[in-house]
Amino acid sequence: MFGIGGGEFFLIIVVVLMLFGSDKIPEIARTLGRGMQQLKDATNDIKSEIHKSAEIDDIKKTFTDIGNDVTGNLNANNTAADITNEINKVKEDIEDIQGPIKRIR
Repeated sequence: MFGIGGGEFFLIIVVVLMLFGSDKIPEIARTLGRGMQQLKDATNDIKSEIHKSAEIDDIKKTFTDIGNDVTGNLNANNTAADITNEINKVKEDIEDIQGPIKRIR
């Protein structure tokens, strides 16, 4: 465990008992536990903020892509309007040609 042998660990526990006494050790352990929990909560908050930021960037990118698609479709609609105009011109030409033929019948 952390490169500490059994004898060294026992010596550390004895020194801690001698310095702080058996009454203070549970309080110290609780304080350390609370501190570690606060550190863990802060880490989780930072992770969630990073994930939220990444999601917002994805949403912005999606909206940008949609905007580009709409712009592209508007250009395509102009092309469709041009095609429709050409078709109408051809229809008019055909009607001009059919005019004398219809009268003959």
